[in-house]
Amino acid sequence: MADCEYCGESFDDEDVYLDHLADAHDGELGAIDRRRVKKHAGGDDDGDLPVGPIIIGVVVVLAIGVAAYATQLSGGGDSGVDSEDLIGTADAQPLSPVEANGTEASSLADSGDSDQLADVEQFPDRGANHVAQGSAIDYERVPPLSGTHYGSTVSAGFYEATPLLGSLVHTLEHGAVIIYYDPDAISPEARESLREFASVHTGTWQSVVVAPNPSDDPRAPYVVTAWQHELTMDSYDAETVHAFLSEYLGRGPENPVR
Repeated sequence: MADCEYCGESFDDEDVYLDHLADAHDGELGAIDRRRVKKHAGGDDDGDLPVGPIIIGVVVVLAIGVAAYATQLSGGGDSGVDSEDLIGTADAQPLSPVEANGTEASSLADSGDSDQLADVEQFPDRGANHVAQGSAIDYERVPPLSGTHYGSTVSAGFYEATPLLGSLVHTLEHGAVIIYYDPDAISPEARESLREFASVHTGTWQSVVVAPNPSDDPRAPYVVTAWQHELTMDSYDAETVHAFLSEYLGRGPENPVR
């Protein structure tokens, strides 16, 4: 039988007594009783951290790691992540913003002119599954208009190297318009105009990104894209780009703001 030195209560079982000390007299315990209580709770005589919680923590961390590894290998289920397609670079940086004027700086309309957008094509939604950054993604159509993507996005701007497609698709989901140009066909006038559009529209949910077309055989010198939508232009026209922005910018599926 053990008698509590702090309150006088008696206990027939040592374990019950130590539980009582921990619950009722935690702030009163002397050094010896503190060590006894810690040892009873799973610690050692030297006052180290309890072993039980540490073991549980290690098991949890290992379980998370195994699950993450399995997810990456499987591509998160039916996500189409099974190829060596890692087009683009994570190090792509936009050129410095430029001052805009004229069409590029004018306010957007509630919708685009139907005549200017008559050739816009709509494509099926390929989903919006997220996978780990750097995972291989097999896009059926390049540039992609929807589908599996990374958690990262691409900042507004004019790029001379194509950012990772997995990040660009997430940027489309945010409501961006991404304009792809053929580096071998872009005119100086188009280059300046596109830089101005990208300098004006920089919001998180309504940005303009301009980048080289990643396709080896671009469908046109200029390919203007939004989530599920594409417009090709054989020759550059700022008014048509403005109409496309009026119709689609800021209206992505994740958080439409217009």
